[in-house]
Amino acid sequence: MAATLPPFGPAHLAILAAVPLTAAALGAVARRRPASVPAIRRALAALGGLVPLATGAVPFPYGLPLDLCDVVEWVTVWALLGARPWALEVAWFLGLAGSGMALLTPDVGTELGSWSALQFFAAHGGVVAAVLFLAGAGALRPRPGAWWRVFVALNAYAAAVGLFDARFGTNYMYLREKPSSATLLDLLGPWPWYILAAQPIALALLLALDAPFRRARRRAAG
Repeated sequence: MAATLPPFGPAHLAILAAVPLTAAALGAVARRRPASVPAIRRALAALGGLVPLATGAVPFPYGLPLDLCDVVEWVTVWALLGARPWALEVAWFLGLAGSGMALLTPDVGTELGSWSALQFFAAHGGVVAAVLFLAGAGALRPRPGAWWRVFVALNAYAAAVGLFDARFGTNYMYLREKPSSATLLDLLGPWPWYILAAQPIALALLLALDAPFRRARRRAAG
């Protein structure tokens, strides 16, 4: 029988610890050998692109890369390959708020060694590790107001996905029902109220992620 993954059990905690430790290790290499930064970014981008491509074919309309974490994964790949400010900002805010939350409350079933679980943690953990590496390497500096622009873009995207869900009966971004596993959404009431209740939580997360850079901008201005 396959081992299970109890929330915040030893295996889950080990995975959560491995993500920032990986980012820290890559950051240490980058500080010692600054010339290695481009190679590290390309390697992370290659890994980030291979994980979603390893998914088998699924009949339309299911299995499309429409979930938020799918989009963020590709944006993070783009951010690793270039210095586009918007891509770096989306990767920072939604990579940590979205993929980070997914790591804390994974929706992968119970089989620890299953392919879906490995792919889930590789994809989400890779995004968080890559974003932390970019921030530590000094490549990621959100501009003033970036958190608000990301929030507006997130809601516009969710509205488009919601129309797709309504048309095809899918549940991308959990806009039609909550995931089967325990998540923060369980505390926010039934559908559709949990969608509305998630708005101030999302704003608070984005503001918190902007705080370190806001202080840095104030020090620079002062």
